[in-house]
Amino acid sequence: MARDPYSVLGVARGSSDDEIKKAYRKLAKELHPDRNADNPKAAERFKEVSAAYAILGDPDKRAKFDRGEIGPDGAARSPFEQAWQNRSGSGSAGGSFAFEGDPMDIFAQFFGGGRRRAGAGAGAGNPFGAGFGGEERTASARPRPKGRTVEYRLDIPFEAAARLEPQRLTLRTGKTLQIKLPPGFVEGQQLRLAGQGDPGPGGAGDALVSLHVKPHALFTRDGDHVLLDLPLRLDEAVLGAKIKVPTVDGAVMLSVPAGSTSGKLLRLRGKGFTRKDGARGDQLVRLMIDTGEPDAELKRFAETWAAGKRRNPRESWGLS
Repeated sequence: MARDPYSVLGVARGSSDDEIKKAYRKLAKELHPDRNADNPKAAERFKEVSAAYAILGDPDKRAKFDRGEIGPDGAARSPFEQAWQNRSGSGSAGGSFAFEGDPMDIFAQFFGGGRRRAGAGAGAGNPFGAGFGGEERTASARPRPKGRTVEYRLDIPFEAAARLEPQRLTLRTGKTLQIKLPPGFVEGQQLRLAGQGDPGPGGAGDALVSLHVKPHALFTRDGDHVLLDLPLRLDEAVLGAKIKVPTVDGAVMLSVPAGSTSGKLLRLRGKGFTRKDGARGDQLVRLMIDTGEPDAELKRFAETWAAGKRRNPRESWGLS
């Protein structure tokens, strides 16, 4: 049976939210499984502390527990249990027993459960009718609700996202999980982790993890491809060159053809993001000619370049 959450965290009922949070963090740090790998008792205690904080760390659940509406395990209490706690607990005035509703609901808690059909099975020697005779019940048992779904945001380094490297996620309970990234995932896609949400009467809820790729200083994502703008000197573009360029898998050598122009795309196959079928997209390298600071020699060359060798790249536009 679950213990009183105030006792588990070692705090008084009138403690503030900050005091409760401070007590939980202290215990969670001491009992965390990563620090107590060979101590099963610490692991059980860690679970108990996490379950207690799931109630006291939630203002709504804490208020319900203080009113006796839920128990230390987070399960809803019956009207009889609530009335009994109000009678015997510190919140009752004068120890009076207060209950509103049909008294038969209280007897049903002791003698077999739900309400029966009125008059069914009643007879001599059974003044309460079918409620005590074990006949067919009319109300089916309601499923116990699961705990609340908890949402998390996972920010993934650009290179790790492209290579689908597993990521670590720390839940608010202190538990750490390794998240396997799905092939072909898109920005903002959510993963559902069953049973990793808040605890509840019918079991723990789920966790929803939203996947986001961190911006990169050099790369941008274009679907399954990675785009890189590569600055080139004028001589490298005119004469061609071999240049070391970065990729998500590390630097590689790239051959730039002679006579390249700005905007030309070169392709590095298999250096992009992983698709759903397991294959990877490409890295597209866009050449950007950079003439740099004003250079007197380059200026003289441009001024004296033979007019017959010049061409108008906009000639096809039909503008004079």
